[in-house]
Amino acid sequence: MTHKKNKRVVVAMSGGVDSSVAAALLVEQGYEVIGMMMRLWSEPGIGSQAPVNRCCTPDQMADARRIADLLDIPFYVVDTQKYFRRTIVQFFIDEHALGRTPNPCIECNRQIRFNWLLNQALALEADFLATGHYARVHHTETGYQLLKGVDEDKDQSYVLHMLTQEQLAHVLFPVGEYTKSAVRELAVRFGLPVASKQESQDLCFLGDGDYRRFLRQYSPEASRPGPILDLNGQELGQHEGLAFYTIGQRKGLGIAVNEPVYVLRKDVQRNALIVGPRTALGQRTLYARDVNWIAGNPPEASIRAAVKIRYKARPMLATITVTGNGRIRADFDQPVYGITPGQAAVFYNNDICLGGGIITNPQPDSTNTSNNARSTQTP
Repeated sequence: MTHKKNKRVVVAMSGGVDSSVAAALLVEQGYEVIGMMMRLWSEPGIGSQAPVNRCCTPDQMADARRIADLLDIPFYVVDTQKYFRRTIVQFFIDEHALGRTPNPCIECNRQIRFNWLLNQALALEADFLATGHYARVHHTETGYQLLKGVDEDKDQSYVLHMLTQEQLAHVLFPVGEYTKSAVRELAVRFGLPVASKQESQDLCFLGDGDYRRFLRQYSPEASRPGPILDLNGQELGQHEGLAFYTIGQRKGLGIAVNEPVYVLRKDVQRNALIVGPRTALGQRTLYARDVNWIAGNPPEASIRAAVKIRYKARPMLATITVTGNGRIRADFDQPVYGITPGQAAVFYNNDICLGGGIITNPQPDSTNTSNNARSTQTP
């Protein structure tokens, strides 16, 4: 392990089993490890609930500090509340107001973990930032590759598709080589008290986990009622706010029709929810903007790849064509159901994540202009 001696790594600790085992593995491998936890924004308390972000509750902070003590590594808490509120929470509100369905975890990785926190690590003269993500980084003759995690069920490469060559040069994913069960076994071997700790699935900044209540409070535009229309423009009823529906949704529409109908799209200009039969839901073509190619440059010709349209979706084969200005068109071999503007489309060649971008509407949308030009911000 001599080559790792004096290599400094900042580990993003959350008090959970994955980041705790990541830190323990790096200590065992001979790195100089520093634990760091971010204090993120949470909305003011609701009723008797104290304000708390689910990613950094007092209990999680205490667990992370206890793990750091067990591993005999320094531990710091850094205040990221204002930047998180400005970049992630506002993004979540704005995207819903534009009729899109965002993935704030992806934006958090883009803006917070691998921009803000990575810069904090580099400022401490660390060589790497490590996280508990289930993914792998391979260094080849031509650069860095992002690979799926060994555990197919836990693979998180989808939410890491925005990583660049420069970032991958300074990132480690120690648990990506293990299954989740093996990580829990490692936690037991290392004597970590979080071995059986459960994971949190909700959006971390919601005080009560209810995103509908949150949007009603923080984004009146996103929760403005309007018409539910069929493909012929006939009004079938009223929706409660475009933000409260997802593409492909069938239940909970509150309308009486003779055959099952599904949410097909959101018409922001008319504040209308467009519904229709399942056959109209299938699409053969997808468009994406703000595309990041992990290799550093887009392919010179069309490529074949498997495309995931959401985190847990099955990859579908498509031909991907670069159309310029950070955009692509993906033509699928068969209809794909539930393509949702605002979600990420991520491209794969077997285990290799090639990159990805944000799904957009087929036609150029003038409301996208500011977002298309959005680059990684700095606080």
